[in-house]
Amino acid sequence: MAMNVLPLTTPRAYLEGKPVGGTRALVSDHLCRHIYNLGCVTGIDGSFTVKAAPRKPLSPSGVLKARFVPEGMYALSRSGAVLFSPTPKPYLQKSPKCTGCAAHAVKAESYQYPFDAAIKLHQLGIDWNAFGHSSLGHPKQFQYRGRHLSGSVRAGPLNHRLDPVPSIQCIVLDIEGTTTPITFVTDVLFPYARDNVRKHLMSTYDSKETQEDIKLLRAQVEDDLKEGILGSVPVPSDDAGKDEVIDSLVTNVEAMIRADRKITSLKQLQGHIWRTGFENKELQGVVYEDVPEALLKWHANGIKVYIYSSGSREAQRLIFGNTSYGDLRKYLCGFFDTTVGNKRESRSYFEISVSVGVDEPSQVMFVTDVYAEAVAAKAAGLQVLISVRPGNAPLPENHGFKTIKSFADIQAEIMIS
Repeated sequence: MAMNVLPLTTPRAYLEGKPVGGTRALVSDHLCRHIYNLGCVTGIDGSFTVKAAPRKPLSPSGVLKARFVPEGMYALSRSGAVLFSPTPKPYLQKSPKCTGCAAHAVKAESYQYPFDAAIKLHQLGIDWNAFGHSSLGHPKQFQYRGRHLSGSVRAGPLNHRLDPVPSIQCIVLDIEGTTTPITFVTDVLFPYARDNVRKHLMSTYDSKETQEDIKLLRAQVEDDLKEGILGSVPVPSDDAGKDEVIDSLVTNVEAMIRADRKITSLKQLQGHIWRTGFENKELQGVVYEDVPEALLKWHANGIKVYIYSSGSREAQRLIFGNTSYGDLRKYLCGFFDTTVGNKRESRSYFEISVSVGVDEPSQVMFVTDVYAEAVAAKAAGLQVLISVRPGNAPLPENHGFKTIKSFADIQAEIMIS
């Protein structure tokens, strides 16, 4: 008996068709960028999922939402299986990640209404985290820009009876000489890394992490040799043997530390060495005594705080996660290091202002002790304060920047800016 067989639509044809293609464009052009600009996500945090029955396009994690494009999107089946992946990135660039997202994507529909509500609360300036789970007849207290109120939310303007919203939405802090004494870095962290570099390389030589560190160091040393950087010595190939390779690496790293080089290869290795020190309780993060209270106040008032340091992001997290005041990372929204750019280049600060989700760079305040960094940040449109702490380098005469001696001084600057 003859049978009429309908042609099956291939997954590729479906994924390139209007249902999924249109949804991918919606997520990238509208949802990702709009929510990013509202400040609901920061940097590369978070991902968005939209159902295009029976499949769900998913924006990956590890991607700056303000620059997201449809071609970089995953498409998942109803069960969470990956049906379509973004085109692999060129060498040395990381591909977008879908790790851990699939399980959450299949539940995306159930979050539609809370998500819409969260957007509306954000537009009203209300902190949705402050709501309790009480019945509708008994509204609990909530926060508006950090101020506690009670009663139900009603339509209409609210600003006429509330505190003015500061023009500064984000604060970006340097570490050395700003949150932390310079001596902690020069007299504690640097010597610890220098004294333990050989031990670290010997004990972890075959690990993937250390091999990546060595790869970065090799590339840096090759550039240094071409430029005639003092203290640089060739790193032999692996065929020369583990001991020969480590001897040359130790020589180069020690020279880099002496010169206080602000380079990613050194900072990444130092962060891994310091991690061992913090884990073994041989190191403890140090911050000025006025820092924890300021971080707490800014956090309570809805001001996002980020760290930007030449030290690796891992090293930054170690310092703020292991202080005598406890773990201060709960008050911080993110960390930037030299992978975003050199701290003396204005482009780096523009990239940060884009990443933190403000409308204008002037809504970001950068605090540093280094004049050249202040100049670069100002050129990018950020507001700048220079930290004057004991032991910091002297500033040029008539430098033109406002200065602070304590984080308590920053609060006044925030409210009058």
